[in-house]
Amino acid sequence: MTQTVELPLWLFLLIVVFAMVTLASHFLFPSVRWFFRRRLERAVKQLNTRLQRPIQPFKLARRHDMIQRLIYDPQVGQAVQEHARETGVPEAVAFEKARRYAREIVPSFSAVAYFSFAIRVARLLSNAFYHVRLSYQDETAVKNIDPDATVVFVMNHRSNMDYVLVTYLAAEHSALSYAVGEWARVWPLSRLIRAMGAYFIRRRSGSDLYRQILSCYVRHATEAGVTQAMFPEGGLSLTGGLGRPKLGLLKYIIDGTTVDGRDVVFVPVALNYDRVLEDTILTRAALGTERRFRARIGVITRWILKQVWRRVIGRYKRFGLASVRYGEPISLHAFRATHKRDLMTDLARDLMARISDAIPLVPAPAACWLVQEHGEMSEADAIDLIADHMRRNGISDKENRTSIKDAINQLVERRILKRNAGKISQSGQRVDLLHYYAASAPLNSGGDDAAVAKEVSASAGS
Repeated sequence: MTQTVELPLWLFLLIVVFAMVTLASHFLFPSVRWFFRRRLERAVKQLNTRLQRPIQPFKLARRHDMIQRLIYDPQVGQAVQEHARETGVPEAVAFEKARRYAREIVPSFSAVAYFSFAIRVARLLSNAFYHVRLSYQDETAVKNIDPDATVVFVMNHRSNMDYVLVTYLAAEHSALSYAVGEWARVWPLSRLIRAMGAYFIRRRSGSDLYRQILSCYVRHATEAGVTQAMFPEGGLSLTGGLGRPKLGLLKYIIDGTTVDGRDVVFVPVALNYDRVLEDTILTRAALGTERRFRARIGVITRWILKQVWRRVIGRYKRFGLASVRYGEPISLHAFRATHKRDLMTDLARDLMARISDAIPLVPAPAACWLVQEHGEMSEADAIDLIADHMRRNGISDKENRTSIKDAINQLVERRILKRNAGKISQSGQRVDLLHYYAASAPLNSGGDDAAVAKEVSASAGS
């Protein structure tokens, strides 16, 4: 027992390494994790006192635990059995496939990353690109939502800036959980997005097993009261107008509720921009037979470098207004009581109508609509007409006129409109962009702005 044993140096070092790994994994790492976990829990507790809707424990659970909870859910277990029976594979193989789907979907939310990094970056980018305005159709109704209800922000999808803008503006409410498409499943972007609490979905998955797992995750999140955000159109608008809603996620949310359970309150959120960053890509894609479009990394890099250079030399200009308006909320319990026949379709139709009614008027789309409808007109008259409508939304007239003039100048610089002898008209060069922005003007809608449209038409024609 006391004899000296000789070992090769490489073997001795290997033993030491294994011993250190064992010591760390059994004693050091758990203590360190416990220490940081306690600090994180205290930080989240303090953060929740400032939020209108506290972060739910479900959102803070470890990703591994959430995946285990998901794949051992009875709904998923039944889907695994059915998948194995339909495809003829062993259940163990089907179960591993379900595990892969769960790992693909489940986020790994980090409160530190979200509130220390994401919110700051979202605020920086939003204010760097746009003059941001927030308004409400009924502010009292939004702020008086049942604190125990699950809130789902339902938004029109104009730009990828929507994620950034709403994350920044909703920071005082809660941390939002987005459903993100396959475009973001690239490293390291995917890791960052997961840390923000977003979950990935496949837009066109033909696998019933995948859909059952996604449905199960949405049900768990809804039952737990996680604040969510969704784009019912399923993708960016290629025409500038609202698209038809896709019912998948809405169905999963409804299926995750009961008459006697936690209420779900849908908050319509309408966004509009003086300039959509991807407008040329979107209008080009609208000419094709498929919705798919790709922005080459070289094009994006050159655009970013161009904006940075303009800022360096002092010639950088923001892209006008980015306006967000909260519409009138819908309680699922109340809606279910009066729409028992076709709940999902009726709810989707009502949500899209409320989004349409809430879309804010911003100067560039309004100017494009006026020129498209009435042809050449006095620039001064156009400014007066647009300013009159914006004044009704509680924005000062001086601020309105400045933003309207800047928007018209931008449209002229981009050759969408032309200016001649104090009049503006179509340039004839970028007609697709003219129609795209005109379609986003709420003057096309049948809501409260329909009356304004008639007034504008009468004034423009006189």
